[in-house]
Amino acid sequence: MRTIIENAHVVTVSGEEHPGGHIVVQDDRITAVGPGPAPVRDGERIDASGCLATPGLVNTHHHLYQWASQGLATGSTLFDWLTTLYEPWSKMDAEVVRGAASAGLGWLAKSGCTTSTDHHYVFPKGRGDLFAAEIEAAAELGIRFHPCRGSMDRGRSEGGLPPDEVVEDLDTILAETEDAIARHHDPAPGSMVRVAVAPCSPFSVSRDLLTESARLAREKGVRLHTHLAETLDEEEHTREQFDMTPVEYLDALGWLGEDVWLAHCVHLHDADVKRLAETRTGVAHCPSSNARLGAGIARIAHLLEAGAPVGLGVDGSASAEMVPLAGEIRQAMYLQRARYGPAALTAREALEIATLGGARCLGRDDEIGSLEPGKLADIALWRLGGFYDAIDDPVVAFAFGKTPPLERLLVGGRTVVEDDTLVTVPQDEAGRRGAAAHRRLMELAAR
Repeated sequence: MRTIIENAHVVTVSGEEHPGGHIVVQDDRITAVGPGPAPVRDGERIDASGCLATPGLVNTHHHLYQWASQGLATGSTLFDWLTTLYEPWSKMDAEVVRGAASAGLGWLAKSGCTTSTDHHYVFPKGRGDLFAAEIEAAAELGIRFHPCRGSMDRGRSEGGLPPDEVVEDLDTILAETEDAIARHHDPAPGSMVRVAVAPCSPFSVSRDLLTESARLAREKGVRLHTHLAETLDEEEHTREQFDMTPVEYLDALGWLGEDVWLAHCVHLHDADVKRLAETRTGVAHCPSSNARLGAGIARIAHLLEAGAPVGLGVDGSASAEMVPLAGEIRQAMYLQRARYGPAALTAREALEIATLGGARCLGRDDEIGSLEPGKLADIALWRLGGFYDAIDDPVVAFAFGKTPPLERLLVGGRTVVEDDTLVTVPQDEAGRRGAAAHRRLMELAAR
């Protein structure tokens, strides 16, 4: 099956831009990219006149279940917000997770996302297979999915933040994580599901869990993920407990490396920035969530300058209500400029973070993140024109203002969004599932 996209302004991200260019897709792969008309004529033809073609966006950090708990604790810092929300989260079940994931992934797709991670770390006992529920939702929507089997083993009785009913013991965590990898992880080229190992954060997990999680991930050949250095409270905690910064703590446990990406990294010292770059450890930057919780502005410009892989993340819907992934391109760019000046991050650099940078964090930059022959046909077509015609540079028009409508979104050559409407799952139905998940979680929490 061949699809031919013509007359678009093609931004490959990895190299040239082609005004009035073409992209040819055969089955799930890109076979040609270049200027002018396509070299072949037979196939489904998409006239993308007035459109900007970019790689599909890559979301490197999320918590899909949080769609069901949006709009709560809106004036809280991270620790207070967590303390408030752990109570309703402790009552969630597979039905809540499935509905929240359907709405959350549908919303991501409508903002140009073709690959999304998810960090699910709350597993109340006896509530069904929560991890499988979100994988099923992603398969239905047709989104490339990197779920992270999260975990916590330090409840309140052990000095941690979460209530004891949502933490697991070390042996259970390792067994369930290994089972999730065996059942769901697909390492094959072009795979739609890959699983990562993801203890929640240094203040909710033990040293043993971090060490054993790294051992398990490397034994199974999967990637590692966790939250790190999100707030000053976390730094105070690790200094008090271990006499180290959060980055130093992970480094001492053998966690840094090319198979690791870390969420947030807002509060880094110069030595931390250098060490992340030296080890090629990735960073998932979540600008809206960091702003919403008052956590701060991450040193993205410095990380990029040092050579660290940086991707973009929305973070959980409950700390970034209704935030579209494409909108985080502007948010990232503007916050870096607010802190470091107007040359800190350009529109094209921000777009690269959202695409190829994210692919590097996930270890998939050989397959996604740029528009090149041989790569997967994960493509976003953004409809410019009209009011956007007042800006000559289409990348600036896309990144600086309101995100333009999505003309078409292809995941592996399959249309997921068309004419700004989700088509793999009825768009209104996805929204209703998210609302039902919210109502069910609030009812469960009230019992």
